[in-house]
Amino acid sequence: MTTLRVIAAGALLAWGSLAANILPGDARRGEQLFQSERCVQCHSIKGKGGTIAPDLTRRIDRNFTPSMMASLMWNHAPRMWGEMKQQGVTRTSLTPEGAADLFAFFVSARYFETPGDAARGKQAFAARHCAECHGVTSSPVAAAPPVAQWQSLADPLVLAQQMWNHGAKMREEFAKKKFAWQKITAQELTDMLVYLQNLPETRKLATNFSFPPSDSGEKLFESKGCAGCHTGKLALENRLHNQTLTEIAVDMWNHQPSMKNPPPTLAPEEMRQIISYIWARQYFVGSGNADRGKKVFAEKNCASCHDSGAAPKLARGKDGHSQITMVSALWGHGPQMLEQMTAKKLAWPQISAPQMSDLIAYLNSLK
Repeated sequence: MTTLRVIAAGALLAWGSLAANILPGDARRGEQLFQSERCVQCHSIKGKGGTIAPDLTRRIDRNFTPSMMASLMWNHAPRMWGEMKQQGVTRTSLTPEGAADLFAFFVSARYFETPGDAARGKQAFAARHCAECHGVTSSPVAAAPPVAQWQSLADPLVLAQQMWNHGAKMREEFAKKKFAWQKITAQELTDMLVYLQNLPETRKLATNFSFPPSDSGEKLFESKGCAGCHTGKLALENRLHNQTLTEIAVDMWNHQPSMKNPPPTLAPEEMRQIISYIWARQYFVGSGNADRGKKVFAEKNCASCHDSGAAPKLARGKDGHSQITMVSALWGHGPQMLEQMTAKKLAWPQISAPQMSDLIAYLNSLK
């Protein structure tokens, strides 16, 4: 598990340090990097690899926001370095491009998604009237493709695209049956996907998907009319802060009825590019409080080194601090920090995710 935190932290660095000019990540190159940098020595993918740390594709409960990742990395750093030394794993440097590729791979492996429950998914599929139109091998409504034909079950971005494009037709069908528009939650969609992906008729579908570089996402976001509404308080980097891909797909579904008719049609690659773009944008917005962060800086003994000359004096810097640059600083200078704190007989401080956000806000307030 510690090896994954190390690599994920390096990946987060690439995204965070380039928040204003985000590097495109390629999940395919990230998978190759995962192999070449010996991440598989501890971690496995679909059962292939090491057993010391969890399988990346295994569904366990997570709440991996940037501040949570930085907090976990910080709190477990001394133990992590010890285990890496014991396993003979050397710290390697990641280029920003390589880190972005690796992080994209984590997304494609669904590492940041929350777990689903098939039994709840079956209930939700019926309760939300999905089964009224869509059958498993054949459908009650001729125009509704059966679930066994849903290639989108293997790809949440294609699922979002199909849900979006067919929203108008679904509203018509709901009206005929006198059903209200069914808003769904991210947990419900996750549960339904787990239920549908594990049917005997659908198990043959692949479960990995491509999370490509967002080369044209910004232009598509503008040309499709999204940018005309999503500015200021409606800016997506604020509204989608710390959301997973499934949560974004749900937001788009629930947003359908309030869109101008007809909403813009999106091809699969267009949806992939737009979601890659907005997902990356939402991931780097801080929400900490500088006044609380100043107290954290004092309580955690940061000033004993950084204000005494024993360590570099901290200031906002050219691009500011983020949860990601904090991870970067820990990864690059953490062992030296631990040595100095040990010499001063200071305990390694534990920092919660909210405290990390506040601390970053305080550092960004410094001149």
